[in-house]
Amino acid sequence: MTPSTNSTRRATRTGPFPRALGCAESTPGYPGKRPRPPLRVDDPGALIAALPALLGFVPERSLVIAVLHDIAGGAADAIEAVVRFDLDVATDTRLFDQFIACLTSICLREESTGVLAVLVEDRAEFDGEEVLRAIDLIEVLADEGIEVRGAWSVPAIAAGERYCSVFDTFATGLVADPSSSIVAVTHVLEGKQIRGSRHEMTAVMIPDDLLRARVRTQLAAADARYRAGLAAAIRAGNLVAYQRRALEWVLWQIADTASGSPRAERELARLAATLRDRPIRDAMYGLALGDHAEAAELLWAQLARATPGSDRAEAAALLGFSAYLRGDGPFAGVAIAAAVEADAEHAMAVLLETSLQTGLRPERLRRLAHCGHQIAADLGVDIGPIAGCDK
Repeated sequence: MTPSTNSTRRATRTGPFPRALGCAESTPGYPGKRPRPPLRVDDPGALIAALPALLGFVPERSLVIAVLHDIAGGAADAIEAVVRFDLDVATDTRLFDQFIACLTSICLREESTGVLAVLVEDRAEFDGEEVLRAIDLIEVLADEGIEVRGAWSVPAIAAGERYCSVFDTFATGLVADPSSSIVAVTHVLEGKQIRGSRHEMTAVMIPDDLLRARVRTQLAAADARYRAGLAAAIRAGNLVAYQRRALEWVLWQIADTASGSPRAERELARLAATLRDRPIRDAMYGLALGDHAEAAELLWAQLARATPGSDRAEAAALLGFSAYLRGDGPFAGVAIAAAVEADAEHAMAVLLETSLQTGLRPERLRRLAHCGHQIAADLGVDIGPIAGCDK
């Protein structure tokens, strides 16, 4: 198989990117209000340098596929999605087949004009079954009618690293400085984080066993207090007032978390008990599109580390939903995977996992955030304006 003769001669621009798969991280684009800077892919070194910004972290031992989509009447292509496959699991046929199916689905849905592949691998002995799997993937894409316009290998994504073409061993060059990539600069100016490794994402979701044990000792009492108050409010006809005070307390916790103060175990136990009340929990999804999204994510991460089971799933699903809507697909995938692992029957977690695996565009989920705003309004609480709302 040989690449197209015009494999990397078109101008390419980027868009906002979110999403993750069970076997890969992916970032399907969706329409944004601000134009994105052009990224020319006739320079593979610049393309490779842009991958950390496109993914949200520096990929290692990975196969990264950039899915191209036609824009401007064929005058240029856009990177519509970036999908990463972990080469350490490349020998797992089930995961490999799932990755191919997911990637093919994205290419077909987006009416892809082709793909670009980058193999990031630092192991000198990487010449066995794993690399054959990576090459197999490129060949499978071609068999599916997806044009592979270029493929390169590089030991690491760092300034000055040498890349080589998979198709032509004599075609080599140097990787540009990732921190100076126009995509990276744009993301930094927009306040988006580019992590040094995928481990920085997964570490956020690692349970804190000591804190979890302390929270567990207080959770039953916190839940009993909340339920007793809820029952009393129902008997007195003051349910809305009770839930309004509960919602305002959660919002105060979020505001205080923004100052950098970690929550005490008593507060985390009360928070977990409060989020078991469905209207309060559902209202929290409205924060994903507002000014308090970042602070809310900090709190959801703390709660996810401090609780097991369905309580961890609630917090992780809220975190994953918020990351999904703001364009951090890989981190959304990590959070949602943690939610499903904690509670395989958690309805929102399963919905979000399915949305990620099928590449559902984030704007399709905005209505859930709008519903959260409406629930809060019904309780008499204004949780702030919705970013990008036309109202």
